[in-house]
This record gives sequence, C-alpha cells and structure tokens, in this order.
Amino acid sequence: MTMTADDYIDRVLAVLPRTLPLRSQIAMELRGHIAERVGSGHAVDDVLRQLGDPVKLAESYLSAETLVSAPFGLRVLAKLVDVLTVFVALSPFAWIAYGLLPREAAFAALGLIFLVGGSFLFGLYTILAESLVGQTLGKNLAGLRVVRESGAQISLGQAIVRQLPMFLQVYMIDAMFALFTERSQRAFELLSKTRVVLASRNSAKPI
Repeated sequence: MTMTADDYIDRVLAVLPRTLPLRSQIAMELRGHIAERVGSGHAVDDVLRQLGDPVKLAESYLSAETLVSAPFGLRVLAKLVDVLTVFVALSPFAWIAYGLLPREAAFAALGLIFLVGGSFLFGLYTILAESLVGQTLGKNLAGLRVVRESGAQISLGQAIVRQLPMFLQVYMIDAMFALFTERSQRAFELLSKTRVVLASRNSAKPI
C-alpha cells in the first residue's frame, strides 16, 4: 500500500508528545517541504523515501532539544494536585455514603471509597492521562511532561509500568530513587525507560 504525504506526516507526529508545542510547526514544515519537492517534479514516493523512516525523522527533531529533568519539588507539587483531583472526584460518593449509612458503616465505606477506590481511580487516571497526552492535570499545571528517554510519546505499556509501585505498595521506596539517579528517575521509570521533564520546548530543526 502506497503511503501518502499525510500518512507520513501522521506517523512522524505519532512519535512526538501530544503536548509538544512544535507539533503544528513540524507538520507545516513537512507538508511545505513535500509540496515544494513534488511541485519541482519529484514523485511523492521518492520525496518520502528521501526523508527516511518517519520514526527516525521524529526522533531527529526530538534529539535537537535538550531534555531538562523535572525538579523533585515540582514533581511532588504535581502529585499533590493529582491526589486532590481524585479526592474531589470521589467526594460526592463519600457524601452520599455518609448520608445514607449508619455512622460505623459510613466510616467503613469512606475508607473503602478513598483508600481502595482512590488508589484504583488514581492509577487509572494517571495511566490514561500520561499515555494519551503525556501529562496529568498536576503535571500540566506544574509545567511537566512524561516522555520516553528519547523525548518521544510514551506507550500505554510504559504508562502502566510507571504506576506499578502504587499497586505494589512500594511507591515511597520507588520515589526515593529520583533523589539519587542521574536524570531524577524513579526506579520504575528506569525500568519503563521513561522520565519526567520540563514541558517547555521552543525550537525545531531538521529537514
């Protein structure tokens, strides 16, 4: 099946973090470059072949930028915002349980809602947010982004591995690694080959 220019550009963009400000600029650059070469008489297939593998081209854009590891304090702040977000989301259910159940049963229900339900919801929310857009609400407000070590968008599998410490109840031990590793990575970030970086990026190169 022949790849179109739009297919090629989509494959390049699929590697780039969805919150990367330069995505639209890169897409415009690529579209303009391809159109210019085609207008000069080159076949689309030849132009795309010259550009090379879309994944490698995307990584070349990413390699032109320096990834700055997120400060530990900002990461803690982002996590607190995310915990508060989940707490607020569960509050209506806690209020209903407290109003409908006897006091002892209500306290037990509150424990289940916030400890069990909160852990599950927090994990699910974080996995989906980081795999889809590379940021939770807390990371967005703190100006942070989760990426692969190359700077590319992380996969669903990587997002799941990042959250295993919470489900395994070893999160504090895992988090302490960020204080001592070269790129401020948690143990399970090293395992998943991901890292948390400052989100601002303001230049693009290649082509």
